[in-house]
Amino acid sequence: MNEFYAVVLAGGSGTRFWPASRKLRPKQLLSITPGSDQTLIEQTVRRIESLATPERTLIATGRHLIDGTKRALPWLPPESFLGEPLAKNTAPCIAWATALIHAKDPEALVMVLPSDQHVSDNEAYLCAIQLALESAKQGNVTTVGLTPTRPETGYGYIQAGSVGSEGVRRVERFVEKPDKPTAQKYLASDDYYWNAGMFFFRASVMKAALERFCPSLWTAMAAIANSPGDASSLVQSAFSEAESVSIDYAVMEKLDDMRVVPADFGWSDVGSWEVAWELGDKDAQGNVCPEGTVLVDAARNLTRDLRTSKDQKRVIALVGVDDLCVIETDDAILIIPRERSQDVRAAVDVLKARGSNELL
Repeated sequence: MNEFYAVVLAGGSGTRFWPASRKLRPKQLLSITPGSDQTLIEQTVRRIESLATPERTLIATGRHLIDGTKRALPWLPPESFLGEPLAKNTAPCIAWATALIHAKDPEALVMVLPSDQHVSDNEAYLCAIQLALESAKQGNVTTVGLTPTRPETGYGYIQAGSVGSEGVRRVERFVEKPDKPTAQKYLASDDYYWNAGMFFFRASVMKAALERFCPSLWTAMAAIANSPGDASSLVQSAFSEAESVSIDYAVMEKLDDMRVVPADFGWSDVGSWEVAWELGDKDAQGNVCPEGTVLVDAARNLTRDLRTSKDQKRVIALVGVDDLCVIETDDAILIIPRERSQDVRAAVDVLKARGSNELL
């Protein structure tokens, strides 16, 4: 177990869950899943603490998010937090983390996990991860593919090929977000899985892949890892020069022999207030509302009181309305149809144009 490292990806711009999410408090730093007061990133790290010790857990996040992320994970040592000076997608930060791990143990097993996803079946989740780690131990870069439950057009897919031991399959190709008819075909097939952005590999194997496909990136990140002193200037330079590119496009899609573990553990990317409603405990009318909400002839609504100070009692009342999200914070209230919850970004864009930076 001691050879396992976790790299948790914790960037984010704080727009999809406005007004709760902000630049300094993106989705992973919110408690927005049902039945838990833990932030999404705390839930992620807690799930895998039986596999990766705090000393072997790295959190890749923006420099501006370091303080908030440390507050969410106070038991991790300070050296666990990698502050990216610029947002350059996932390839640079994964290369940086891999270089640091490789410098300590070239044959270490590494799991790369997003910080902002919901899992309802932790036991099945750990079983899938352990299968993926076992595959990675054999020298295969491996991912986890989620069995699709609907013709989703907002996710990338993985097409799986031949089946090996323990049901682990060969990756035939990565597929970009499809249109609706194509997504329906994928749903009807047994060969397509949602790409949840989880990756497993030996540090030495990923080093070789990065040297092959992104040699300048690897050279820069290896220099950081092997620096005997303060490497902050090297980090700044490496990220300034790095291409903004996902690890999927930079490396994974180019590998000749990759594996996927099919899994189903109640996964959600928690991508909008609509999804928060879907995951919530509903009353007889389908409302997801805290106790005390006044509901008259109202159905399938989501209400959240996210004020930090609740000394003054406040009641939300919904009368004759359906399918709304009503979100209240200390300085803003959002009212939006559930089906348009992705459009909350439009409100953020208006605030940016107004220069209302205190609300972003």
